[in-house]
Amino acid sequence: MENTKATIETLNDLVQINNDRIEGYEKATKDIGEGQEDLKALFTSIIGDSHNYKLALGTEIEVLGADIENTTSTSGSLHRTWLQVKAAFTSNSTKSVLEECEFGEDAIKKAYQTAIESEHLPAYIKDILIDQKSSIDATHDEIKQLRDQYENA
Repeated sequence: MENTKATIETLNDLVQINNDRIEGYEKATKDIGEGQEDLKALFTSIIGDSHNYKLALGTEIEVLGADIENTTSTSGSLHRTWLQVKAAFTSNSTKSVLEECEFGEDAIKKAYQTAIESEHLPAYIKDILIDQKSSIDATHDEIKQLRDQYENA
């Protein structure tokens, strides 16, 4: 029973950070300059990925007999608020938007790694998380590479 409760809590935390990720990339899509259709398409694709991750996580939460907490995390909300303040003082250059995206990707990678290392998760759920994290790692690397390109431009 305790393991089930802890598993549900962990999965809901991951739903919340995926919600943060979706909101972050929606903001990035709005903040990115004109003529950046390739980045907007990438951000839209990442948003779709997080919706798919949430669906898979939500299915497991429901199988465990609980409700999905479909909100954003407190830390994610605080981070977005900080970004809004920062935006008032800095331009929304492509590089700065990509830096913030990379920061967000670091956070979701850490959340998934912490979840995967949890003792209470059943192996089949860890397998789901490992698959999702693999995709998240690849996205992080792509965002980092793009940020590096704009840094060196």
